[in-house]
Amino acid sequence: MKNKTFGLLIFLTFLCTGSIWAQEDIRITHGPYLQNMSDNEVTIVWLTNKNAVSWVELAPDDGTHFYLTERPKHFAAKNGVKSEGVVHTVKLTGLKPGTKYRYRVFSQEVTGRQDYHIFYGKVASSAVYRTAPLSFITNDHTKKDMTFTMINDIHGRSDMMKTLLEIAEPTKNDLVFFNGDMVSSMNNEQGLFDGFMDVGVETFAKEIPMYYCRGNHETRGPFATKFQDYFSPLNPELYFLVRQGPVCFVVLDCGEDKPDTDIEYSGITVYDEYRSREMNWLKEVLKQKEFTEAPFKVVICHMPPFGGWHGEQEVLEKFVPLLNDAKVDIMLCGHLHRHIKKEADEQVKFPVLANGNEAVIKGKITQDELILDIIGLTGQPVDRINIRK
Repeated sequence: MKNKTFGLLIFLTFLCTGSIWAQEDIRITHGPYLQNMSDNEVTIVWLTNKNAVSWVELAPDDGTHFYLTERPKHFAAKNGVKSEGVVHTVKLTGLKPGTKYRYRVFSQEVTGRQDYHIFYGKVASSAVYRTAPLSFITNDHTKKDMTFTMINDIHGRSDMMKTLLEIAEPTKNDLVFFNGDMVSSMNNEQGLFDGFMDVGVETFAKEIPMYYCRGNHETRGPFATKFQDYFSPLNPELYFLVRQGPVCFVVLDCGEDKPDTDIEYSGITVYDEYRSREMNWLKEVLKQKEFTEAPFKVVICHMPPFGGWHGEQEVLEKFVPLLNDAKVDIMLCGHLHRHIKKEADEQVKFPVLANGNEAVIKGKITQDELILDIIGLTGQPVDRINIRK
């Protein structure tokens, strides 16, 4: 009996030890990627497989090795307390316009808490030792020209998105817009990354900023309320301005396409009220020098101000009159899954381009010219728009 008991203890010890050995170390699962770049700040987002506290180390692009000296640490924190979780967001502020910075992200596992004691585990980080650190260049109002990429209505077709990005070559651009409906439904975190965001990170988003204009499909599904945990996470709203060189982009959040009372929304939406608040914001922001002094003014909005559905009519009635008065140059939309170009008329006093769901827009803007090349999935040109001042 003693031998059996001893053997059982050895077996249980082996099982416990084996389970410890089998435990997965902390690692970065998605990202990092850049959000809400401006001339003096940027937000960096990444995910880990275990709860952790996280930080970014930042270094100038001065030719020195990243390990020359201890680099400043910028922690994910709120109200003076470091944040703990698996989604990590760090906003870097006080940056200089048009300046290149190098960065590295770190996450240290939190293994437990007891009273006011916190116990830490291993650290995961982006590579630096034998790999060049990641980098970005802040926006610059004084830049004489800029280039951008826009895709929309991917609906989780990550292979198609990869093809479109290969055509667009976004790493040669200043920035990228995702103009809505990148997924068909916000069901879970993995769907975001499998559906499109992992491809975005792999292709450009670690070093080229991506700005997300939410579409109507991102408002649907059990995970929809988590959208801003991942995109524009430290911004007050999902609508904002982006100024780069000679252009100011007005990024609008169109909300849903049907009335709030529609049975599909189960009584949970108040988008009419939301768009009214956005309209009031738009009234004020269009007076800012960031917008008024830009040679070109471009609106990014998922739903166009035509089509006859309720959400499209709201865009037409609440946003377009203000944009007319502000002398917008063009509105870039998606939503309709086909290429539609509408010239300015008495109601909408600027051209509107609804990009198809299998095409990419490559834009180049100088002080006196805006050129948009629309290119299809096979690399064939679909259209070209040229606006001169």
